[in-house]
Amino acid sequence: MREILDIQKQLLPDLLDIMKKRYSILHHILVSGVVGRRTLASSLDMTERVLRGEVDFLKELGLLESDASGMRITESGRQLLEDMLPIIKIAFGLTDLEESIAKAFGLSQVIVVPGDSDASDFTKKELGRAGAAALRKYVAKDDIIAVTGGSTMAQIANNLAISSSMKGSWFVPARGGLGESVDMQANTIASIMAKKTGGKYRLLHVPDHLGEEAYQSLIQDPQIQEVVDAVRSCRIVVHGIGDAMVMARRRKVDAETTRSLQADGALAEAFGYYFDRQGNVVHKMPTVGLRLEDLQRIEVVIGVAGGKSKGEAIASVLRHGQENVLVTDEAAALEIMKHV
Repeated sequence: MREILDIQKQLLPDLLDIMKKRYSILHHILVSGVVGRRTLASSLDMTERVLRGEVDFLKELGLLESDASGMRITESGRQLLEDMLPIIKIAFGLTDLEESIAKAFGLSQVIVVPGDSDASDFTKKELGRAGAAALRKYVAKDDIIAVTGGSTMAQIANNLAISSSMKGSWFVPARGGLGESVDMQANTIASIMAKKTGGKYRLLHVPDHLGEEAYQSLIQDPQIQEVVDAVRSCRIVVHGIGDAMVMARRRKVDAETTRSLQADGALAEAFGYYFDRQGNVVHKMPTVGLRLEDLQRIEVVIGVAGGKSKGEAIASVLRHGQENVLVTDEAAALEIMKHV
């Protein structure tokens, strides 16, 4: 496959450019669901005149259809995108990135989607779609799946649907998180995932970070302990990765702790743990739920995060060595490789 594409690049470079352009059009429409031509042209940084010609061609092939509400992809278009994916990944250089990151950090699988989540809402949606696909690949009947909060995790939830393999699964929040926006809380995301897939869920009604006395008191509560036991017995974890200072602000960490994080070189945050550039834990927020030591016996740990600004933070968490699957975007992947 690579050899054929290399020959095409030399003899027919325009052909690959056209293929990439038409793939991007179809793919944007797939992720958008229904989209107008002006919105699509703006998203693709393409003039409406050029887009009109491409759309007309794709409609003639039966890959798109349109009405007053906008354009949508047909089943033939959906199947073509699926068939094209391996070729497109090689053509965009994403396969090489995936293999390089997997080798550098000892991961079983890396999935890289085109674009930069920092600059494009479309890429963030695609990151969620890819994260949902990764979860579907690894889930087994009656699994317990622990999930964290955050906007990327919310996108994953939006991309799940009824599934025979997930129907008997339990979704649980990986940790407490009542200090965040309700839409981004792990509780909310666990419940949405369960409802979308026909699964079940349990909630953990505790604050995001606690004092030691409050922590010891809550952990004795039988109902909370029951949920915590379920969380710690999960087979799959799906989690986001955050920039340390951004997460500290979002979680309203006090000024003294923030200064300590900066002094210790905190770069990344996951599960309430803060990591430095080398992947060492420099701070832990007292929280109820999944602990770092629990990850060592969990079978599948899927990290999902993207955006150029998060590249170094993602590398930091990967260096700690708990993940075996990473879903990220092209911009973050390129940054990750700078910090191998």
